[in-house]
Amino acid sequence: MDHPISDDPKSPLLPLHHDPVQRSQSFLSGLKSILTLKTLSVLLGPLLCTIICLCVKLDGPVASRNMLAVLVWVFAWWLTEAVPMPITSMSPLFLFPLFGIASADDVAHSYMDDVIALVLGSFILALAVEHYNIHRRLALNITMLFCGDPLNPPLLLLGICATTAFVSMWMHNVAAAVIMMPVATGILQRFPVGPDQSVAVSKYCRAVVLGVIYSTAIGGMSTLTGTGVNLILVGMWKSYFPEAEPISFSTWFFFGFPLALLMFLALWVILCCLYCSRNSSQALSGYLDKAHLKRELEMLGPMVFAEKMILAVFSMLIVLWMTRSITDDIPGWGALFKGRAGDGTVSVMMATLLFIIPNNKQKGEKLMDWNKCKKLPWNIILLLGAGFAIADGVRTSGLADILSKALDFLEAVPYFAIAPAVCLISSTITEFTSNNSTTTLVVPLVIQIAKIMHVNPLLLMVPGAIGAQFSFLLPTGTPSNVVGFTTGHIEIQDMIKTGLPLKIAGIAVLSLLMPTLGAYVFGTNEPV
Repeated sequence: MDHPISDDPKSPLLPLHHDPVQRSQSFLSGLKSILTLKTLSVLLGPLLCTIICLCVKLDGPVASRNMLAVLVWVFAWWLTEAVPMPITSMSPLFLFPLFGIASADDVAHSYMDDVIALVLGSFILALAVEHYNIHRRLALNITMLFCGDPLNPPLLLLGICATTAFVSMWMHNVAAAVIMMPVATGILQRFPVGPDQSVAVSKYCRAVVLGVIYSTAIGGMSTLTGTGVNLILVGMWKSYFPEAEPISFSTWFFFGFPLALLMFLALWVILCCLYCSRNSSQALSGYLDKAHLKRELEMLGPMVFAEKMILAVFSMLIVLWMTRSITDDIPGWGALFKGRAGDGTVSVMMATLLFIIPNNKQKGEKLMDWNKCKKLPWNIILLLGAGFAIADGVRTSGLADILSKALDFLEAVPYFAIAPAVCLISSTITEFTSNNSTTTLVVPLVIQIAKIMHVNPLLLMVPGAIGAQFSFLLPTGTPSNVVGFTTGHIEIQDMIKTGLPLKIAGIAVLSLLMPTLGAYVFGTNEPV
């Protein structure tokens, strides 16, 4: 049944607003809700892309100009975080075909290759280690080993940092920081807080937290799976130089581990000089001893079957990674499969075993199930895919050749001047954006610089990529830094005071090792 709106037949069906001021205010408030900083940031990418397409003319095919426009669009969204990073990472899947840069199938192939398979498998293994608390048991054992009797603060600091670096070698930096920070702060909880805390105790707490966040970055440099930056570098090398010898897990380790070891020692010396005073042992010994660590270890109980099996699978994976390709004279097991098997093959194979081996807890239950894998960091996997897609697009569109011509003036610059400069620029950019984004931006540029200088591209690609991991100065530099900053033990000035000398030491070590050890490991004296 219809109900009359009003008894008055002359009343309007719709309400009328006669107040122009109210109407104006309503319009302005609606406009303000639309024109937010977030909305403007979203529009910035397409706007810059349109300006480049309309106003920029490059001496090359139209695809090269379109690639530059798309590159600016993607980086504008990455830098402003206007759109969630994983979604921005998927944008090449629709931008490249629409702008005539590459077909949909060609772009999609960049998002799943052997490097991505390597990441997936290693992340599943890292989740298994985390689920069964193996990392905590390892950390407590090593810390007890380094504690000393009586307490030796620099030695204990070395043990905590070394454990963190070791864990970070086999899992992503953020995961390593999240896992190790509670272990470190658990030790620090024994110390007094507030006004009762002495200067020596306060300084030591800062040293431990700084040591954990910087050790995660340094440990990640030593292996391919430690951080996404190394994987982006390897993927771009494979994309730009498909005929060249790919960088295997063992090849990278023989260069990355000595580099990380030297940087780790530099970090420990810097922390000891700045934060471990002579009387720190006396100030700390009353609060921390081996008995506390032993009690925590006893609470975990003895190692069960599941933990032992995961350690066995992980150990077997490392051995297979290291022996797939050894030297030209001593071929690894990869030769049995005529080079068809990669590091990703082994990674996924060993991860698959976790879904087959029983855990001996409940009947029919395996070491891992898919529910435990829901925490897989798809954002990192998509970002890697975007990096590889961009590298392919820059090369195939002709933009790489145009960049080469624009950088002709660098031909006369000596390598010993350009390599530290590349590392410095990369390590500066990375303080304001993610390590992976910095690598994706810098590496294609340094490849062109290397071509102009007539040097092996790896001589500049490696400093550019590793420099992108030197985000030591700001809490926002990496998520690992945020993890340390949220403990409340450190401030920005602590990061700058420690991070600046560490960054300088890193650039110096890298500039020294790349033309020496790097020439031997990567064969950079040979033409590509």
